[in-house]
Amino acid sequence: MAYGYSTEITEHMAKAVSHSLPISTKTSTQVCRFVKGMPVAKAKRALQDVLAMKRAVPMFRHYKETAHKPGMAVGRYPVKACKEVLGVIASAEANAQFKGLNSADLVIHHAAAQQGPTTRGQGRTGGAARRTHIEIVLVQVKKAEKKQEAKK
Repeated sequence: MAYGYSTEITEHMAKAVSHSLPISTKTSTQVCRFVKGMPVAKAKRALQDVLAMKRAVPMFRHYKETAHKPGMAVGRYPVKACKEVLGVIASAEANAQFKGLNSADLVIHHAAAQQGPTTRGQGRTGGAARRTHIEIVLVQVKKAEKKQEAKK
């Protein structure tokens, strides 16, 4: 993989990476953009709402001929991508708990999706398979820092 998270992971951070997932890179990037900056509990609730088709993920790219959704502009319900991102977030949260970080103070600091390896069918089979790498970095934010960010 040519891309990696460029900042060093400190003791207040936890990371999880999943390689070669069978999901679309286009929708995965939009889902990662959707959850970036959210607290982990809020991100999990938001992704569960997308899986239940109650909340749409806003689309900022690749949205030609896509309808507006209630309460927002263009959006979609990428169920497969949300399910995989939810799994990577759960893995990163487990890594954070193993490091001794408090789950209530975790915020998604970095969320990225990159294109994975391309595979071609042999013989009379169909086209190329979709593969995506997903990377999630969580950081522990103290409550005093949260209040300062809210004042700004």
